[in-house]
Amino acid sequence: MPVPHRTVRPPDPLTLEVVELIGEVVARFHADYEEAAAERSLTGAQARLLGLLALEPLPMRRLARKLRCEPSNVTGIVDRLEARGLVERRPDPDDRRVKVAAATEEGRHVARELRESLRFAREPLAGLSEEERIALRDTLRRMLGTF
Repeated sequence: MPVPHRTVRPPDPLTLEVVELIGEVVARFHADYEEAAAERSLTGAQARLLGLLALEPLPMRRLARKLRCEPSNVTGIVDRLEARGLVERRPDPDDRRVKVAAATEEGRHVARELRESLRFAREPLAGLSEEERIALRDTLRRMLGTF
């Protein structure tokens, strides 16, 4: 059965402007994040992985899904972070056959420093009222479907 043809209307100027602004915010955030990571002799991928592991230990496959990369890439990143004492491998408490990667105390410290050093988002957000930050948070959550 053929799919009915829908007419797709071009986005209105306001929507296009918002999309452009979101793109600029993302680009600036990534640049700031990469700079903060480099200051700690980390790649962006290492910093992102460390940030995830600072929240909770994760199996390699789950890390790969979250980072949208191959598990073999995650293994290499974990190897390098482990060599620096920022990450360790341990048995999964739910399945001893599975290993999880976990941030060490030093790894959590570096992840916290990294997060706190991000200037791009923090400085402009500080200029917004609490009500404006709540509205922005709620809007972003709705856009992501996590509200």
